[in-house]
Amino acid sequence: MASSHCWENPPELNPAGGGGEVVEDFGGLKTYVAGSAESKAAVILVSDVFGFEAPNLRKIADKVASSGYLVVVPDFLHGDPKDPNKPSNREMWLQSHTPKKACEEAKPVIAALKEKGVSTIGAAGYCWGAKVVVELGKVHEIQAAVLLHPSLLTVDDMKEVKCPISMLGAENDKSTPPELLKQFEQVLSDNSAIDHFVKIFPGVAHGWAVRYSDNDAAAVKSAEEALRDMTGWFDKYLK
Repeated sequence: MASSHCWENPPELNPAGGGGEVVEDFGGLKTYVAGSAESKAAVILVSDVFGFEAPNLRKIADKVASSGYLVVVPDFLHGDPKDPNKPSNREMWLQSHTPKKACEEAKPVIAALKEKGVSTIGAAGYCWGAKVVVELGKVHEIQAAVLLHPSLLTVDDMKEVKCPISMLGAENDKSTPPELLKQFEQVLSDNSAIDHFVKIFPGVAHGWAVRYSDNDAAAVKSAEEALRDMTGWFDKYLK
């Protein structure tokens, strides 16, 4: 079960936000798209439970696009992000929005990217989205994976990953605490065929990389560091 931390600190959603455009049908899903359509390298960003309209997520998409990537942020939640103003059972919501279902829905998105001439694809996921990315990483759909303050993951998940994977965790995270990240790191270390990188950010909590406040200089600094680490991982394996 996802920790309550996954459901806290919701952003103000903005359907028109970002410097890119919202495409009604990209591989079957409504998708925020940023970057050059001529790029041969693409990145899929997978949101947390609050969905693809989160302003910080779109800022991140724009910044990754500025590094030369075609970036897509599909609406895997189908217009039904977690609404903190509507009381609902977390388990019921998760049953309606399973990462495995999102993984299957990502495959036509990946096919659409390839049809546009993209040759390498990476994926990064936040919280709930990290589990989606791991599912993609198990089945040779992507060439690189980045997980940011992940949730819902197990040691067994790590045993099945087949692409280079970077995990950026928070020191104060009940969803995936540093102790669990270290277990993941040990599993990945035992598999010399898969390159990996694990980093625990000090003094931050679950959600820090995408649900930060622009008015908190320290929070912005940590989030920007995570963005640099993520982009650097993609630069290493997608370009």
